[in-house]
Amino acid sequence: MTAIAVKAPPGRISPQRTARHALTLAWRNVVQLRHSPEKLLDVTLMPVVFLLLFLYVFGGAISGSTHAYLQQLLPGLVAQMAMFGTMGLGVALNEDIHKGVFDRFRSLPIARSAPLIGSVLGDTVRFCMMMVMLVAFGSLLGFRFHTDPLSVMAAFALAYVFYLAVSWISVLVGLFAPSPDTVQGLAMLWVMPLTFGSSVLMPNTSTMPGWLEAWAKVNPVSHLAESVRALMVGGPVGNHVWYTLAWAAAIVAVTFPIAMRLYARRV
Repeated sequence: MTAIAVKAPPGRISPQRTARHALTLAWRNVVQLRHSPEKLLDVTLMPVVFLLLFLYVFGGAISGSTHAYLQQLLPGLVAQMAMFGTMGLGVALNEDIHKGVFDRFRSLPIARSAPLIGSVLGDTVRFCMMMVMLVAFGSLLGFRFHTDPLSVMAAFALAYVFYLAVSWISVLVGLFAPSPDTVQGLAMLWVMPLTFGSSVLMPNTSTMPGWLEAWAKVNPVSHLAESVRALMVGGPVGNHVWYTLAWAAAIVAVTFPIAMRLYARRV
């Protein structure tokens, strides 16, 4: 009888190959946006709607004028958009799972974590679109940066790092939710308390009830909002940047292993 050669299973995939696989799958998500530009509709309109709504509803009451409030509101909305922008990732991930896309990924000789990392990195386009729309429309309304370009770039870089970290919570929701229709509802349960129970809309949290003020002070979104304000319009940065980075690292350290376990069980 002729012996049949059996191919040995591939060894452990190196971090370099994992990164290459993840970037390839991230590009797949970007290409999908080119063919379905309507998926960018929410991130295009959401910054404009929130900016107009909060500016003209709260501007006079909080700062005395809409122009003064705009200088504080827009940096806060950078932090808010970093939170709200992640919800679409969970929906898209859940849809891919139900369509069997991730089953096909598992049959490929790629790193197990590559599909999830690729989904998170591919969502970068949506984040950039939100920031462009927010700053462009805010500038039309009268917002101006009062710091140097390097500080402004640092503000957006910090928001992007936090966005990537929080995206893993959205990944968990997308893996856990039974259907794409329930992802948005589940995401709101953690996005709303973090964003509106913070200093995003009200830089001065001393007017809040004691329990809410205490929550706002430890809220990572507050630290991000205060960091972005200081880097964009001036003022002391303090320890807000370090708290933001520490929160981002902690979120990834907790959610990434859980996401990998859920992914292995779900698909």
